[in-house]
Amino acid sequence: MITKIEIEGYKSIKHLSINLLPINILLGGNGVGKSNFISLFTLIRNIYNRNLENYVLTKGGADSLLHFGKKNTKEINIDIYFGTALRAENRFILGLQSGNNDNLFIKYTKTAFNSYDRWHIQDFETNVKESQFATFNHRQAYYVNYRLMQFDVYHFHDTSDTSPLKGMCDLHDNIRLRRNGSNLASFLYYLKEKEPKHFKRIELTVKSIAPFFDRFVLQPNRLNERKIQLEWQEKGFPDSYFNASHLSDGTLRFICLATLLMQPKPPATIIIDEPELGLHPVAINKLAALIRKASENTQIIISTQSINLIDNFSPEDIIVTDRSKDGSVFKRLNSEDLQDWLTEYSLGDLWGKNQLGAQPYSI
Repeated sequence: MITKIEIEGYKSIKHLSINLLPINILLGGNGVGKSNFISLFTLIRNIYNRNLENYVLTKGGADSLLHFGKKNTKEINIDIYFGTALRAENRFILGLQSGNNDNLFIKYTKTAFNSYDRWHIQDFETNVKESQFATFNHRQAYYVNYRLMQFDVYHFHDTSDTSPLKGMCDLHDNIRLRRNGSNLASFLYYLKEKEPKHFKRIELTVKSIAPFFDRFVLQPNRLNERKIQLEWQEKGFPDSYFNASHLSDGTLRFICLATLLMQPKPPATIIIDEPELGLHPVAINKLAALIRKASENTQIIISTQSINLIDNFSPEDIIVTDRSKDGSVFKRLNSEDLQDWLTEYSLGDLWGKNQLGAQPYSI
């Protein structure tokens, strides 16, 4: 898992060094920097996939990614520590610098290996437009590449009429659940055929928050057997046809979240921006239970504004996100600091009373 991350010069984050645990819930109001922290992992994923130039352009250029723009910041520096809860073992060290055409180039990529509490650093790239690090299989890069492939950022917010969640997908696109859930039907079909116990648990979990839902109806399309669509049966209407377009936005998102968190072989680190969006309070409580269970084997990093969600966790799981005049500030809560308050109030109550910070009016 990711044990620590250090960031300099990225969006609203001037400087950050924070240890990460199995559960990491970023709590804060709008615009304080939660989503910026989450988006950093998307940036790293695009760099790893040799898509930096296109990603920077689609995000508004280097000016929008550098802390307070190019006039104030010239570089983004990132240092990710990987390992276990007891010891960091590897690091991926990355530097980005602004170019002449509102773009970013890779100033350096490095790795580090911890041996007897001493870090051994190796250089791999300097001053390149796109990283080739994913192709390096020698020395430390072999181990760090494996670590970089073990985290993913998921975003299930698009439930519009044209959402890929509601259309056909390739039947054999089932190696892993895609970041936007576009292969949800094929992935669930794979679980049904190859991991029936996990599939049944997902189905029962969906039924627990959607009483009208009876079961999934998953099979290749009769007119094109290489395609499949998310279909289901409603209780009391076995002869009626229902697909993803007949589900509420919240139910569809919950199906994605349940599938992601309950799959038999999840990524080592799962990162989600505001997973509570559109969910009923009962579904949010169920989601919290899924997160706690999944965290036994998988690291979870999420951002939230949900009082219901944080009430299901301990203070040590919560990272309060605030803004100062210099940018975003991140601080993990401590049970001892809140001991007197927690005898009478929940974490959600304390956030509402502005005892935790993370409020727009606390800037």
